[in-house]
Amino acid sequence: MEKEQELLWDMLPDGLSEYFDIELHEKTEKYFRITLIEKNIVPNLSKEYQGKPIINTVIKPITIDYFPIKGRKGELVLKRRSWKFEGVDKWLKREIDICVSGTKLEKEFADFLKEFDGDTTGMYQ
Repeated sequence: MEKEQELLWDMLPDGLSEYFDIELHEKTEKYFRITLIEKNIVPNLSKEYQGKPIINTVIKPITIDYFPIKGRKGELVLKRRSWKFEGVDKWLKREIDICVSGTKLEKEFADFLKEFDGDTTGMYQ
């Protein structure tokens, strides 16, 4: 199992293993999906959060289009955490820069598509 996890991490964008654990991977006729869950490690706190207890944590998944794998659509599901602190109105969330702004495309995949002018004809079977 350890080799399988190592292979999955090798396929994913660099640096994600610092913040996420692999929850599962699925393969169907149409897609290959890797689901990661953010570690419950609170990011560095600004002054407004320091010394205040955490009163809630939520996990919200986002799906990012990723490189096709063996003719299947590649999907990367990130289950992102947010933390709520006592006495602070906003939620704290770690900034992880993985998508191209305004899209659900992973950066390297978006760069790859630019080379083909976004034409994905025949990419997925």
